[in-house]
Amino acid sequence: MSSIPFPLDVPRNPPESMAAHAELRLALNPNFAWTLWNTARRGPERIAIVERDTSTTYGELLARATAVASELMTLGVAPGDRVAIFLERSADAAAAFYGTLACGGIAIMVNETLRSRQIEHISSHASVKVILTSDEMLKRLPRELEVNASIRRMEGIGTGDSMEPLPRVSGDYSQIIYTSGSTGLPKGVTWTHANLWAGMRAVSSYVRITADDRLASLLPFSFDYGFNQLLCAVNAGATLVIERSPVPQQIIATLRSARVTVLACVPPLWLQLLTAPDFGSALPALRAMTNTGGRVPVDAVRKLRAYQPHAELFLMYGLTEAFRATYLDPSEVDEHPDSIGRAIPGSEVMVVREDGSLCEPDEIGELVQRGPTVAAGYWNEPELTASVYRPNPQRPAGAPDSERVVYSGDLVRRDAEGRLYYVGRRDRVIKSLGVRVSPDEVASVLHDSGEVSEAIVGAEPDEVRGSAIIAHVVLKEGGSVQRLERFCKTEMPRYMQPMKIHVHEELPRTATGKFDLRAAESAVQGRLAGTSA
Repeated sequence: MSSIPFPLDVPRNPPESMAAHAELRLALNPNFAWTLWNTARRGPERIAIVERDTSTTYGELLARATAVASELMTLGVAPGDRVAIFLERSADAAAAFYGTLACGGIAIMVNETLRSRQIEHISSHASVKVILTSDEMLKRLPRELEVNASIRRMEGIGTGDSMEPLPRVSGDYSQIIYTSGSTGLPKGVTWTHANLWAGMRAVSSYVRITADDRLASLLPFSFDYGFNQLLCAVNAGATLVIERSPVPQQIIATLRSARVTVLACVPPLWLQLLTAPDFGSALPALRAMTNTGGRVPVDAVRKLRAYQPHAELFLMYGLTEAFRATYLDPSEVDEHPDSIGRAIPGSEVMVVREDGSLCEPDEIGELVQRGPTVAAGYWNEPELTASVYRPNPQRPAGAPDSERVVYSGDLVRRDAEGRLYYVGRRDRVIKSLGVRVSPDEVASVLHDSGEVSEAIVGAEPDEVRGSAIIAHVVLKEGGSVQRLERFCKTEMPRYMQPMKIHVHEELPRTATGKFDLRAAESAVQGRLAGTSA
């Protein structure tokens, strides 16, 4: 895959100020770690991270990152070596990331909920040299890790000598993000330093992140969306407010007491917050809300706008393979609450047919993305990389075919004004009574009933229908399955109607906070097995 140019031009005139000097250094050395070094030198006393009763300044965060970099180099980590970071979401985890990049390493943020088996797979698959962790994290594991990597506890890392981030080029690898592994073993999406720069700058520009912001951190650092809160905060010199509690009331209390200005959630978390009575009261400091990781039901979008009318709502879509793809301008949310918007700055999004030709307005096709956020591919998976990262289907005649675009596997449609609408996963489309049905469309109708607070849809083989649609729901207080079934028969054609509706007290979630269909199906099977016994 060809290298992506670094998105900064070298100044033509000699630097006359610290800011100009920083621009020159960044252009000559696009190591993403420079974002922390520059921010800390401009304002070392500014608060970088807040964790309940503890705060870390940018000066302290830089000192910690420098110590990590020094320790890793002492352990023999060379540019290009992989370093796994198995830590609770914290200032230490942030320092471990920037310290790894500073010494030229490739960082792997390991989800803190993973167990020994998954960590061992990641360590082996990426040939990890060092695992940065803590006594507390190791105690949580059911058994000792069996890995070839050196295990280094953060408690044992002291101070380090002052250093500058080692020189990198824009196409050098910076990070590997392992997916949750909902199908098969986790696979690692490989990002370059240029990918980090382009993605962070795009989101920072349209959400307008500044040093005055206080960004909530509610999602794992191992999840690209959750991790981007840290990247944007550090680049701007803003404050990251970490809240680890899953309890909506506690989250809302933190949002209020910490005067959070930017709140990022995935749909399941938005739905949880909307059930908490305190969220119905305005959060005066809040100025922006962002969503990705799935579509927020229209009725929930309406409530978010009604509960926090002073805050702009950004409906976004992205995939780990390309960081972020689209966003809907907040001015359009009220009229188009089901849209995922248009391409982010600096990127292009196409809707294509199977032969690579462009779809007409309102024709459903696969979303294909090109631009500087498109990742380098999957670590150590050449065949999988070639199947997802392919030549540009709209490449002009005579142009070189070295550029690779990402085929998302997601089905979308584009309206006449250019707004995009998510339809569903290509590999999750259900064929019921001969008709292709999107599970997300069915879930959207279930939400419209007013009977459910959460819903996810799957299927099982059926001799008559081909596939029978199965709904897993959490009922609202006072909600009724009988009314829900009547609503489905009234509002859906027969091929869309769920054959079965399973009620759960709560829907299980993946490590990144998304609904876990497989776990919901397993829970039902367990209940049925218990009943038959």
